[in-house]
Amino acid sequence: MRETAPSPPLRARLFVALQHLLPQHLLSRLVLHLTRSSARPLKRALIGAFVRHFRPDMQDAVHGEPQSYPSFNAFFTRALRPGSRPSAPEPLVLASPVDGTVSQIGRLDGARIVQAKGHHYTLEALLATDAERTPALRGGAFATLYLAPYNYHRIHMPLAGELRAAWFVPGRLFSVNATTAAAVPGLFARNERVVLLFEDGPLVWALVMVGALFVGSMSTVWHGDVAPRRGRRITSLPVTAERAPLRLARGAELGRFNMGSTVILLLPPQTLEWRADLGPGQPIRVGETLGRLLSAAAAP
Repeated sequence: MRETAPSPPLRARLFVALQHLLPQHLLSRLVLHLTRSSARPLKRALIGAFVRHFRPDMQDAVHGEPQSYPSFNAFFTRALRPGSRPSAPEPLVLASPVDGTVSQIGRLDGARIVQAKGHHYTLEALLATDAERTPALRGGAFATLYLAPYNYHRIHMPLAGELRAAWFVPGRLFSVNATTAAAVPGLFARNERVVLLFEDGPLVWALVMVGALFVGSMSTVWHGDVAPRRGRRITSLPVTAERAPLRLARGAELGRFNMGSTVILLLPPQTLEWRADLGPGQPIRVGETLGRLLSAAAAP
C-alpha cells in the first residue's frame, strides 16, 4: 500500500497559500535586478543583511571578505579556493555536485520519484518528456539535493561526461524547502527547471537544476543565463562547445544558481550503489562521495 501524505500543519498551509498568491516570476525578476546591482549602498545593505541573518561560511571562499564583491550576486555565487573540495581519487566514485543537504535519495519505483512522505512525481513529468525518451533512467537511482541560502551555489560535475542534450522547462517558482516539498504535490515537476543529459561511454545520466522562489536565474557554462526567459515554453538549448567543452571531468563547474534551490541526479538502474549512511537531512559538500558505480565499464 502506498503511503499517503500527512496533512501539513496550519503554518505550512498558510506559507504555501501565500506562495500561490505571490507574483512569483515578477518578484524573481526584481530580485535578479537588485542582486546584480553594483550600486555601493544597495550592495552593502544586501550583503550585510544576508551575512547577519544566514552567517555563511566564508573560510573556503577565494575572497573571504563579503563586502569585497562587486554585487550581491557575485558574493552569492562566489568561487572556492582551489583544492578546498577534493574528490576521492577512485574512478568509480559519484561525487556530490553541490554543497547542501540530502532531501531524498534512493531508487525510482518504475518512473515514480519520492518527493516527500506521501508525495511522488514521475520521471516524465520532471523531464517534461514522454516515456520513450526515458527508458534508460526508469527504475534507476536518484538523489534530490537542497541548497540553502547560506550554501555555496556553484554546481559541479558528479561524474565525467559529455553533454548530449539540454532543455529549459517553464513552470512555477515555489520555494523548495522541506515545508513546501511536504505540502505541494509534484513540486519539482511544477517548478521552472533546466535539464542536462550526459553520456560517458555506455552510461547515461541526467542532472536537473530546479528553480525556486526568487531563483529567477539559472546558468550553465555552455549557455550562460538560461532563465529567466521571455518565452514560456519548453525550449531546447544548443549543445555546442562555443563557451565550454562538451565533455567535462568530474568536479568541473557546470553551472550555478543565482539564489538557492535544488539539484536532482538521475542514473540508470544497476549502475550505482548509494553510500549506506546517506539519508534525508544529511549535509553534503562538493566532491564528497555520494556513491560508487558498479561497473568499470561505466567509470568516469
